[in-house]
Amino acid sequence: MSELTAARSLGGRPVVTLGGDVVAQIKDTVFDGPAGRVTGFTLSGRGLLAGPLKQSLPWSAVHSVGHDAVMVRGREVLAEPAAVVARGEAAHGRVVGAKVLTDAGAEVGTVLDLVVEAGVSGRVVGFRIAARETRVSGSRRRRRKVFVPRGETLAVSGQALVIPADATRFVADDLAGFAAQVDAFRATGETP
Repeated sequence: MSELTAARSLGGRPVVTLGGDVVAQIKDTVFDGPAGRVTGFTLSGRGLLAGPLKQSLPWSAVHSVGHDAVMVRGREVLAEPAAVVARGEAAHGRVVGAKVLTDAGAEVGTVLDLVVEAGVSGRVVGFRIAARETRVSGSRRRRRKVFVPRGETLAVSGQALVIPADATRFVADDLAGFAAQVDAFRATGETP
């Protein structure tokens, strides 16, 4: 599995060409819930007083996502905002703050962040959630904020996110341990 990255951690990272030019910074991550992937990013200029740009960055144009920058081949890959936010599904992709329900009807928490494979796919493999006390396994001290796999039966309405009930058996307390939980969840036949 590629390295996992929390989507919120991408905000503010510079967008840098392979030629070394800083062309923008990441403003927001756009999530396509039904497709289970990030479609791209809205952008802003660099600096405190810089506003939003009229260009966006489709995930397909990303060369790599590093710890300190998002790399692109050149400035020409930046696109009209419609390239990442025009799909009707993307309009419903606002998941941060949405309730997390299982397909069995249990509320397990609230979405805090998306977990993205940092490679070339942009695939969302799970969520960081503020868990309800009795709905997820793990130590009592750490169970308030956990990572849970996405699952294949994902549904996003803009108000609620639906995950498979079995996904709650594969939670992790930190991002480092979450990759193994995603692999274990995949072994059950679900595909986050």
